[in-house]
Amino acid sequence: MPDAVAAPAPEGVAALRPFALFLFAYYAQVGAFAIYATLFFAARGMSAPQIGVLMSLIQVMRIIGPNLWGALADHSGRRVAVLRLTNACALLAFGGIFFADTYFQFIAVMVAFNLFSSAQAPLAEALLLAALRGDATNYGRVRMWGSVGFIVAVLAAGWLLEALGVQALPSIALFLLVCVGASGLLIRQAPLVAHAAGAPGLWSVLRRREVIAFFVSAALMAGVHMSLNAFYSLYLERAGYSKPVIGMMWALGVLAEVAFFYFQAPLLRRFGARKVMMCAFAAAAVRFPVIGAAGQLLALLALAQLLHAATFAAHLSSSVMVMQRWFAGPLQARGQALYMSLAYGIGGTGGALAMSLCWDKIGPQAVFYLAGALALAAAGSAALSFRWQRQG
Repeated sequence: MPDAVAAPAPEGVAALRPFALFLFAYYAQVGAFAIYATLFFAARGMSAPQIGVLMSLIQVMRIIGPNLWGALADHSGRRVAVLRLTNACALLAFGGIFFADTYFQFIAVMVAFNLFSSAQAPLAEALLLAALRGDATNYGRVRMWGSVGFIVAVLAAGWLLEALGVQALPSIALFLLVCVGASGLLIRQAPLVAHAAGAPGLWSVLRRREVIAFFVSAALMAGVHMSLNAFYSLYLERAGYSKPVIGMMWALGVLAEVAFFYFQAPLLRRFGARKVMMCAFAAAAVRFPVIGAAGQLLALLALAQLLHAATFAAHLSSSVMVMQRWFAGPLQARGQALYMSLAYGIGGTGGALAMSLCWDKIGPQAVFYLAGALALAAAGSAALSFRWQRQG
């Protein structure tokens, strides 16, 4: 486990601002496109199972993209150059959506775009963790700007789409991708730190039972949140809510997320990663069934959105702290890539496909009941991981 270090000195704070700007732009693009893409695809004539497949491709390509580009970044040592390359290629690939018309054409665009965009967040966060010199408790103060960007974009896009129509979504997302590429030009790589020759290799880390249990838990929790990423906007729209209301509901959840990220350092130092993570699972087991049962009760839906601070932000921050025990230094980019691939790639893909079947065969509410059950399974796997970590 890396030695704890102090927060960045004041002269180092300026070096973190480009990361905040990049994460703001990146998650603004995610908020504008991914949250409303289900509505866009539905307007283009796609069925619920087809939408589920298209949205699952975001997760499928997270199995491939982050590992491909993360390995290149770690082996070459040129992480910033690889980040900029993925930014440019993602922008070019996304342009194909303006010419797509059929289901299989949309599949081709989603595969090409997400092959590159899936690597952007893990590469940026690996660079950020290197700049923080391993002190993950301060991660949230920078990462929260991604959440702020998400809120701004979701609200703005909701109003724009209400005024211009959902067909304007690709143009909005393209503009934000240009902003992502521009902000990536400001990021600088921290000097690489030499590590002991005897440091464990990637595969020796991945074979540990506590690491396997951790990634199983993370994959299940990513599957839980696919109920939101793939179906929440469509669920609210079919319940009769307008696009601005849908945007405000998303923003409410992300505001709670920002609040946690801002205060995470003292919370994690006081309670530790294990307690924070287990609380996140408990909150998820309550939050998602409530969403399924309270589709017509806006006040309850709003309260459930506030639990996003726990189910997403607390889980992510505690996961980053746990991963620093195993993946640091020369494994930094690949560790972040593996988290993206195994959790959001495999877990997100499986979750999206299972929930699309639930939506089609049982009904929209079943999606969120399944998410609650997956949260309980994730808690059990995480408990095993922490138990084995203590024994090790």
